[in-house]
Amino acid sequence: MGAGGPIRSIRGRARHRTLGALRNARTRSVPARRAVPNIKAERPAETRDFFVELLGFEVAMDLGWVVTLASPGNSSVQVNIIGNDDMSAPGMSVGVDDVDAVHAAAVEQGLEIVYPLRDEAWGVRRFMLREPSGTVVNVVSHRSD
Repeated sequence: MGAGGPIRSIRGRARHRTLGALRNARTRSVPARRAVPNIKAERPAETRDFFVELLGFEVAMDLGWVVTLASPGNSSVQVNIIGNDDMSAPGMSVGVDDVDAVHAAAVEQGLEIVYPLRDEAWGVRRFMLREPSGTVVNVVSHRSD
């Protein structure tokens, strides 16, 4: 057994357990409809202009503190630009059909909820959690009411 033998073995077992847990979680999961990167920007207007002028994105939503840009040819291709003054800004947003089911599964799995499940004034229901590497993920559904 070489110097790295036990470490590989320990890592292998840990990886196997993690993959097994993920496989089990997938059977109860709600499929994501889209995933959108969130860019924290010191200069949000310039960042918006970069995506609009160079890459052809269009402004789909502008709430001042967050701007959503979408591809005119495929509205599921999106980028969110979040002002740098929002220290809780998530690293990405994931749209799902049933945010309540995802929230319940996250709580059941003991994941760290960093923003509680709630309805927002702009027509979404969402919560945020920290994924295992530390990135905050915004999980969101659009309300139909």
